[in-house]
Amino acid sequence: MSERHTAVVIGAGHAGLAASHFLAESAIDHVVLERGEVANSWQHERWDSLRLLTPNWLSRLPGHPYAGTDPDGYLSATEVVELIRDFATATEAPVRTGVMVTSVRRTADGYDVVTDSGTIAARSVVLATGACNRPSVPTLADGVPGTVQQVTPFDYRSPDDLPDGGVLVVGASATGVQLAAEIQRAGRPVTLSVGEHTRLPRTHRGRDVLWWMDASGVWDQRYDELDDLTRARRLPSPQLVGTPERATLDLNALTDLGVDLVGRWSALRDGTALFSGGLRNVFALADLKQQRLLDGFDAWAVESGTEAGDLAERPEPTRAPATSRLKLDLASGEIASVVWATGYRPDYSWLDVPVVDEKGQLRHDGGVVDSPGLYALGLPVLRRRKSTFIHGIEDDAREVVDHLTTWLGRPPTSG
Repeated sequence: MSERHTAVVIGAGHAGLAASHFLAESAIDHVVLERGEVANSWQHERWDSLRLLTPNWLSRLPGHPYAGTDPDGYLSATEVVELIRDFATATEAPVRTGVMVTSVRRTADGYDVVTDSGTIAARSVVLATGACNRPSVPTLADGVPGTVQQVTPFDYRSPDDLPDGGVLVVGASATGVQLAAEIQRAGRPVTLSVGEHTRLPRTHRGRDVLWWMDASGVWDQRYDELDDLTRARRLPSPQLVGTPERATLDLNALTDLGVDLVGRWSALRDGTALFSGGLRNVFALADLKQQRLLDGFDAWAVESGTEAGDLAERPEPTRAPATSRLKLDLASGEIASVVWATGYRPDYSWLDVPVVDEKGQLRHDGGVVDSPGLYALGLPVLRRRKSTFIHGIEDDAREVVDHLTTWLGRPPTSG
């Protein structure tokens, strides 16, 4: 007879452990399955210098606030692992590590969760494997000459991993600008391919810009209040980096470092990369969106009577290069490596329930998946704009587990 639990949580990152916390509060028998270790992706799938975009005071989990001595700093990947592991220990989460889920199948009374160590029957399943299981690399990569090394953020650890020579970084979200800056500072000439991006200053009126996102309620905006939820879930991560000096890392900062900016990589012909023109328009749109957001913060400060620093001068508009290359011969030897900072995608290859659309995205309504008793956590704008951030999981997990508990026919007990 197979093992049985009322709920199975798949994934022991911050999302899965938050689900476990609220399942325990509701006295729901459950187990948490993890293919590697607790906080596995933070330990094995991040580059060496990575720090959170959010200040430490925001690094909180349910009943587990930040307790360090540097609230305005930014946690390293190693410190994030410690935070999540401490939370697992404090909550006594029923985690089983080193268990690979190979299939989840619907049954008459729930689901069979098939693993490499046996099958578990469950009334309900919470998918907490996240949205960043695989790097999202365009098909352009197939035509890159074999003499050019290609890496993704999953492979990259430091500039020492790259061969001598120029580096083409593709993508200008948080990952792209951070890696471009690090590689350029290491003495490698970097070309950055820039498409749509989200520009933010590190600080605004003396406070971290993410303080404004939190305090003004922007991050609390619910998924069912958004005019274009699909677009909101696809927005690139903001151009931010966590440093002791709270430095702004935007395209102007990269230009000052000597990074060469080109447009979006649109095609590859006979080993030559072709880039879109119109960088000025791309820059102007990102600048306009930043301006509107900062205007909104200032209006909120006035309306709420919040004391903040004096009105600051707005960031300088993004400086477009006098000329921008439209093509780059990848076979010439100028570029020795390409870093694909083009985003991530989830992996549901093991999910044998028809709830994944043609683009590989899970069909769900605020984490309630389109199959009774199946739930998700840790996806972009799952229930709020803050859903994928560590501090954003508490509200999402509470509400998703409340729905699960009600579906089981029990009164929700989470506070």
